[in-house]
Amino acid sequence: MLTFWISLHGYIIFMFLTTASKGSTCEAPSSPECFRRNASETVYTCEWSTSTTNSNVTFDLYFNKKKFGSIKATSWPIPDELLIKNRPVNISVEAHVDNLSCMSPWRTVELGNIVKYDAPHSISMSWSKNDLVLMWSAAETSPSLAEVWFRRHEHPSESWEKRLINTTLLTARKKISTSWCPKKGLTPGNQVTIGNLTKHSIYQVQIRHRSNLVKSPLWSKWSPVVIVPAELEYKPQVNVTTKLLKGSREVTLTWKLQSTDVFSATQPMPHTAAEVTYRLEYTLSSLRCSCPRAAWRRHPITTNNYKMFVPYSAVKISVTARNAAGCSPPAIVQVPAVPIVNLKMCDKTSKHTKKMCKQWYEFQEPDSENVTSASERKLEPNMEPLRRTHLQAYFGYMYYEHMCDGGRPRTVKTCLFYKKEGAPQREPPDFSALSETHNSTTLSWKVIPSVDRRGFLTHYRLCSVEISSADQPTECRNISASLTKYHLENLTPGAKYSISLAGVTQVGEGPKATVTVNTWQEKHVNVWWSFGLLFVFFFITTTCTIILKRIRNKVFPPVPTPVIPDFSSSQLEGQQMQEEKEEVHDLMLQLHPEGKSAPDNAEETTVSQHEWSHKEVENDSDDSRTSGGSSDESPGSTDDAPINSGGEEITDLEQLDNEIAILIYRNGLVFDVKTDSP
Repeated sequence: MLTFWISLHGYIIFMFLTTASKGSTCEAPSSPECFRRNASETVYTCEWSTSTTNSNVTFDLYFNKKKFGSIKATSWPIPDELLIKNRPVNISVEAHVDNLSCMSPWRTVELGNIVKYDAPHSISMSWSKNDLVLMWSAAETSPSLAEVWFRRHEHPSESWEKRLINTTLLTARKKISTSWCPKKGLTPGNQVTIGNLTKHSIYQVQIRHRSNLVKSPLWSKWSPVVIVPAELEYKPQVNVTTKLLKGSREVTLTWKLQSTDVFSATQPMPHTAAEVTYRLEYTLSSLRCSCPRAAWRRHPITTNNYKMFVPYSAVKISVTARNAAGCSPPAIVQVPAVPIVNLKMCDKTSKHTKKMCKQWYEFQEPDSENVTSASERKLEPNMEPLRRTHLQAYFGYMYYEHMCDGGRPRTVKTCLFYKKEGAPQREPPDFSALSETHNSTTLSWKVIPSVDRRGFLTHYRLCSVEISSADQPTECRNISASLTKYHLENLTPGAKYSISLAGVTQVGEGPKATVTVNTWQEKHVNVWWSFGLLFVFFFITTTCTIILKRIRNKVFPPVPTPVIPDFSSSQLEGQQMQEEKEEVHDLMLQLHPEGKSAPDNAEETTVSQHEWSHKEVENDSDDSRTSGGSSDESPGSTDDAPINSGGEEITDLEQLDNEIAILIYRNGLVFDVKTDSP
């Protein structure tokens, strides 16, 4: 052994002197690392690095004196049977460039205790509250030690946070949310959990790991920096619009992500560098259907809207968002079936083909209290169809036939299907008479429940018989199965009838519901009563009119209308009136009071002709009488003196005062003459 070390020392000195004599243009490579990829591997890999860029460089790898030469790469695999594994060996690598040689420093290693894993790859991630779970493929079936560096993606200038964590070995991949979310990879896998992070933030992460099974493990290379997106905690918010087409429906879906629950204050998801894709799936049923488009999936979708075509039957659509951290909960949208009006009986079902899809649905009938005609009775099937083997006898199902034309499902047939029919086992419920007259009545009832109908109801049978008279025949008629009311006419006044109603299917008639109706007695109208009522009506109307007019005159008295003389009638007399002379009346006032003398100035008592005259006098009777009275009277008249109310004679002065105080009307003019008593 001593001789070996002396020889080795001399060889190293010789090589150093040889390299130095040749110049410094050959740069020595790094010391080699020789390792296995895992503890059970039988091949060692030796790696080294060099800074030379010469393509003609070659390397010689030395294990003690054993040489593996003419290597043109910086790594070399060596089977373990060619090496010494359980005791220390010296390793080095020599580079040859043209005629120059340079050797790396020697390293003493024990190969059996060296394992170096590959860099972590196929890294997947998920959030568990605010803890980040990282998973990658394991190099061997044992835990390892991992070093994780991470920082916020929004702040790339921040320093890396470092964590040393022992991994947990998983025997199977953890499923995330839905079946399509788990990433396919090798199993088992390593898993580490980094706590106290924020699940609504984005992080940058890189990992390296090493074995825990050997004494001298080597760290693996760093994994590429991966972006950990925020958690998709809530399902997408989906809006649906439907357009009815012939045999199909055009459904347009739009959605958006949110960082909070849809029932609270929603906020859009923050911008992420990681790609978000969507998976859209719809099924005509949860069962296998032979139509190629019955179970249809579309992913990945990179937009937030999509247009699709679905048939008339019920459709369930799910939208799921996915990023590198996992999947959101699926947003389930149920598009109900198109309501069918006046559904008819299936005559027969079509022969099954590969392009055809058949479905049977249970259906719910609307409340018969709010339905009065067939146009209002819309049958709505349940969301989930049934297998034909699960169909029951005497029970109705909605039957659909779909075809796929050009990738679009289309409904070609819809009808009411019975596996086996029978007669109704119940009478129409709530059969009653709503109103009666002297010769008619209105009947009402509810629809027989589907469980008691036991077949397709073709019509109702309505029968009536007069029971107040003997030997009256029964009259029957068929009425539409879509009705729930019927007006029965041509009945006998003042009679008693028994009326029955029964539902009828193709198999037979069901139990009858009966009701008893009494029609009114016929009454003759008295004509005189009509005239009397008419007279009372006019009398009351006239009386009310008079009373209302009187009330109106008291509340709103009439406004007097001014008298405007009509001069048109005097225009024909204009010429004659112009030729007439003005008539002058002289009024002489002579006062002879007892004990008093006449006024000093007698002329003042004489009314001048110009003071008592006016325009030409009209020849009306009143003015003539007034003019005559004035001219006939004289101060010295010997007629009997007038007598006042007290029986005393009125003196001349008092009589004169009364005459002067009167109003003198002459030709439409009014003179108000007043005198002052002495």
